[in-house]
Amino acid sequence: MRYARAAIFLPLIALIVVLLGYGVAHQHGSRTLDRALSEGRRPAAPAFRLPRLGAQGVARAADWRGQVVVVNFWASWCTPCRDESPLLERWQKRLSGQGATVVGVDTEDVASDALGFAHKMRLTYPLLRDRDGEAAREFGVTGYPETVVLDRRGRVAAVKRGPVDDAFMVEQVAPLLGEAT
Repeated sequence: MRYARAAIFLPLIALIVVLLGYGVAHQHGSRTLDRALSEGRRPAAPAFRLPRLGAQGVARAADWRGQVVVVNFWASWCTPCRDESPLLERWQKRLSGQGATVVGVDTEDVASDALGFAHKMRLTYPLLRDRDGEAAREFGVTGYPETVVLDRRGRVAAVKRGPVDDAFMVEQVAPLLGEAT
């Protein structure tokens, strides 16, 4: 009887250990970024080059150098992403005249679904497509939505894991508007 229980529980325990190890390994990027911010440092943002969603051409992180950039990683199938979209659009209108912008990065999604989402939500800020999730991984994104705020020098100034709210934007984004390049 003891051996039968061991035969059942040992593989289960091994599976749990493997899954925990996988989770820890794949959160390394986000913990590294979070650690740097908690220590008061602003690490350089990963460089990215992504196609524009629903438009010709590509965009690079360097295209917005000199601006405060709110980079929001989202997907059309993500309910919290849908819930936060009107807030991001309101903030885009506030930020656009102040040398700042929201940039939406649709990640691991079907292009037609993403375009439908953007149209339905009436999003006017720049939208990019991260089809395979590579850019999201470089930023340490572990779920959707997640938002990374870049200062005018292209450094990560803040991260929000989960939906943003007005308090986050006021506390983390608004102060950056007064900073020089």
